[in-house]
Amino acid sequence: MRIRDLREDSNLTQAEIAKHLHIKQNTYSQYENGQRQIPLSCLIALAKFYKTSTDYILGLTDTRTPYT
Repeated sequence: MRIRDLREDSNLTQAEIAKHLHIKQNTYSQYENGQRQIPLSCLIALAKFYKTSTDYILGLTDTRTPYT
């Protein structure tokens, strides 16, 4: 998954993203590190937040722009 790269490219902390998702920072950290599977609702929220597609976040496409 590309959530760490997206977060770092946006100069955001894990705590800031966790707050946006209404979860704890350590839970978000586990998503980034692959220790916990990200729920679909969080995946969709991140795609909307970063204005990209879930496929991009999951590494299924290299096209960052969202589908129209």
